[in-house]
Amino acid sequence: MSRPDLPTARERRAEHRAHADYTGGVYGSMLAASVVIGAGALGDYPRAELVALLLVTGLVFWVAHVHAQLFGARLAQHPLNRRTVLHVCRDEWPIVKAAVPPAVAVAVSPLLGLDVSGAAWLALSVAVAGQVGWSLAAARRAGASRPLMAVTACVNLLLGLLIVVFKLVVTH
Repeated sequence: MSRPDLPTARERRAEHRAHADYTGGVYGSMLAASVVIGAGALGDYPRAELVALLLVTGLVFWVAHVHAQLFGARLAQHPLNRRTVLHVCRDEWPIVKAAVPPAVAVAVSPLLGLDVSGAAWLALSVAVAGQVGWSLAAARRAGASRPLMAVTACVNLLLGLLIVVFKLVVTH
């Protein structure tokens, strides 16, 4: 039996979406782009290794962020219990989610006729697009005006293009 004073699961999910923080998605997209650059600088990685590198790096950084949240800022403010741990894990999950599209891009690149270098460029493009997308989602969720959303998108696109310039410099 449902109590009228307690929110339903659907209401809790809607509330979480309304207060979602997409910082991890922006960060994860930048991380994925950096992984592609680093992998390319070390030589040609077979596609499977690059996919694994992207996903494992996302997971490792997710664990690092969860650990930092739980044992850094949160430990002093909240008791460490299952609910707190799950909340932090969920809040930091966009770091992993942001690594998936570039990894998928690498995985499907043979279907597009791309060599390993082309796959890396595709993954980098997808990561930069994700970075812009996550930043726009964050701005929209925060209620930013259209001009502020445009500024957010431009700043993140410029940061992404800076990463592309680093790739050009590192690999040439």
